[in-house]
Amino acid sequence: MIDPAGYRAGVAIVLFNRQKKLFWAKRVNQDAWQFPQGGMQEGETLRQTMYRELKEETGLDPDDVKIVTASKQWLYYRLPKHLIRYRSEPLCIGQKQKWFLLKFVGEDSKFNFNASEKPEFDHWEWVNYWRPIKEVILFKKQVYHKALKIFAPYVFRRKENSHHTISV
Repeated sequence: MIDPAGYRAGVAIVLFNRQKKLFWAKRVNQDAWQFPQGGMQEGETLRQTMYRELKEETGLDPDDVKIVTASKQWLYYRLPKHLIRYRSEPLCIGQKQKWFLLKFVGEDSKFNFNASEKPEFDHWEWVNYWRPIKEVILFKKQVYHKALKIFAPYVFRRKENSHHTISV
C-alpha cells in the first residue's frame, strides 16, 4: 500500500526483554542489522500487520509479547536513490511506519527465523538500548532515533506494571 506521496505504509517493531535489552537482527547474507518491520497488506489493520510481521520475521506468537505502546504519528524515511525501483508502479520513495514497542515475555528458544518461507534474518542478539542507532544503515538512523527517543520512557520507567492500553 503506497500513498500518493510515494511512501509504503508499514510497521516497525522494537522488542525489549526483562533486562531492558533490545532484539537486534541481522539480515540474511548481509552485514546489515535492523528491527523487524514490514508493509501492510490490503485490508489489514496496523495491529494485524504487526503480529503477522512478528511471526514471519521472528517466529513469535502474540502470547510471547505484550504491546506496551505505539507511535502516535507515522514515522518516515526516504530510500536512497540507488534503492528506488523507478520502473515499479506505483513508485515507492520510502516508508511510513507506525512503530510498536513490545515487551518480550516468552523464552528465547521461541525465536525461529524459519517461520516463513523466505527468512529475513539469520542471526540475532539482545543489545543495549541505544546501540541500534549506531549500527543501523545510514538512511534509517533518523527514524530509529525518533522511535527510540519516543519509547525510552516506557522501557526505563520505574513501575514495571504501569503500561497503558493503546488503540491502534
